[in-house]
Formats: sequence, structure tokens, C-alpha cells
Amino acid sequence: MRSEIRKLTTVRAPWLLLAAALVLVAAGAGSRLARHPEDSAGAAAHAGLAALFPLVLGITALAGEYRHRTIADTYLSTPRRGRVLLDKLVVHALVGAGFGVAGGAVALLLVEARGTGGVPWSTLAGAVGWNAAFAAIGVAVGALVRNQVAAIAGSLAWLALIEGVAAELLGDAARWLPFRAATSLGGMDAGLSQGTAAAVLAAYVLVLTAAAVAVRQRDL
Repeated sequence: MRSEIRKLTTVRAPWLLLAAALVLVAAGAGSRLARHPEDSAGAAAHAGLAALFPLVLGITALAGEYRHRTIADTYLSTPRRGRVLLDKLVVHALVGAGFGVAGGAVALLLVEARGTGGVPWSTLAGAVGWNAAFAAIGVAVGALVRNQVAAIAGSLAWLALIEGVAAELLGDAARWLPFRAATSLGGMDAGLSQGTAAAVLAAYVLVLTAAAVAVRQRDL
């Protein structure tokens, strides 16, 4: 875990993704306030959208190692593959939570600058949970799909296209899909209560992690 933290804090990619996440949050929250100055909660909920970047960062945790052929060294230093996966998952979930905190701070600053009223802390907490959960999901997806480009492209296609199509087909049942559940957790959608949405995302993390641990037990 120490080596994973050191890697994340000393390479440029995480910092660039964080910067991009904050720009996205600022743009989304600012646009919301411009159109609806009284909707401080809706503006703050945009902090959850930063989760796209921890998702990508989580995917690279393992898929990136396969791409750069460093995975063999990782497993030689820590032969227990399940331990490697879980350590990366915990570290990236914490980093994802950090993205959520930073995004929430940016949204809160914009709301305060507008003087449009307070922001429910449950909205900010939901955004932090959304970012942490997507980071953990990213690690599991990266472990299941070794090809980094395919894993990132597939995940973004799911969020941008596939889940939207599925929502049209499933109707109200679509609220149980991961992105819809995440938007409920972050206060952008009322399909599920925050508690239920948190439980749904936790279930996705557990199922994907269990599948990744089982798959990664086989030879390289």
C-alpha cells in the first residue's frame, strides 16, 4: 500500500486527472448556478461528476501494469494476488474520496461566492462516496479487463451510452444500474434514497472485486 501511495503521489497522471476533475466540477456547478441561482444543492451535486476521473485512475491501477509490463515485478514482490488487488482497491478508494472532497470544496466555494444559501452536507458526503465507489469499481474492472484502453473505453461507453439505452428498456428498474445509483447517492437523481444507493454501489464493488480476485488467481 505504501508503494501504491508513493506511485500515485509522484507521477503526473493522478494530478492531471484531479485538475481535469476540478475543471469539470467548476464548469458544471457554475453553469447550474448561472441558470438556477437558487439551486445550491444541485450545483454542489456536480462534485459527484468528478468520479469519472477516479474511475479511469482505478482502471489503470492494474490494467496499466499489464500495459507497461510491470505486473510481473509487482506479483514477485507480493505473490498474493488477492492482497495486491485489495491493497490497490483500498488506496484508490481513498484517493477517489479525496477527489470527491476536492470537487465538493470547489462546488462549495462557487455556491458561497454566489451567496445562494447553504449546501446540504448529505449532498457533499454523497459526492465523496460516489468518487470512492467509482475508484474501487475502476480497480476491479482493470483487474478483469487487462487491456487498459479497452477497459477505459468500455467503462466510459457504459456510462455515456449503454446505461442510457438500458434505462429506456428497463424503465424504473434502471435506477439499480451503477451510474443511476451513483447519481442518487450524489443527489443528482431521486431514483433511490442515499442509503439505498450507497448499498447498491457497495454491492457492485463487492461483486466485481470478488470476480476480479477469482480471475487473477490464474497464471499471468
